Amino acid sequence: MRSLLRFHEVSCVRGGRLLFESLSFAVGPGEGLQVTGPNGSGKSSLLRVAAGLLAPEAGSVDRIPVALADGSLALDRELPLLHALQYWIGDASEAAMDALGLGELARVPVRHLSTGQAKRASLARVAGSGASLWLLDEPLNGLDTASIGLVEALIAKHRARGGAVIAASHSSLVSDWARLELCS
Repeated sequence: MRSLLRFHEVSCVRGGRLLFESLSFAVGPGEGLQVTGPNGSGKSSLLRVAAGLLAPEAGSVDRIPVALADGSLALDRELPLLHALQYWIGDASEAAMDALGLGELARVPVRHLSTGQAKRASLARVAGSGASLWLLDEPLNGLDTASIGLVEALIAKHRARGGAVIAASHSSLVSDWARLELCS
């Protein structure tokens, strides 16, 4: 099986502190990997290394193009939601918004979105990206029960189509996820 992401003996240092070392794993089509661990253990840093936004201290990372949803909304706060998403994902915006229950908010400026709506908008940006590998940092934080169901369904559909997801999360994720626990 081909890998969409492969870590080989990867080490990460942030602020002079070793977060993880000699970490090796691979994620292939249809797979999900949940990264767990206490705050400060390197979950978000692992995603940033996987995305190519942070260079590893040692080791190598092989990846296909990825889409990342982290703590940054990455949408123009002054634009209506539909236009802000169109900047990133063009014609896929409406379908991605509908999949996450955001269709009725198309004309609402991003700055007026609630925490949960903003989280779903960030995930819509990833879903509409066309990337086969999604990197999600705490994808369920700030979501109500109905929204969690939408996100879980979206992830399951992506994986069923051969996409892969790496999610750093304290929340339990449904379905079959491999687990990687980081220690502080």
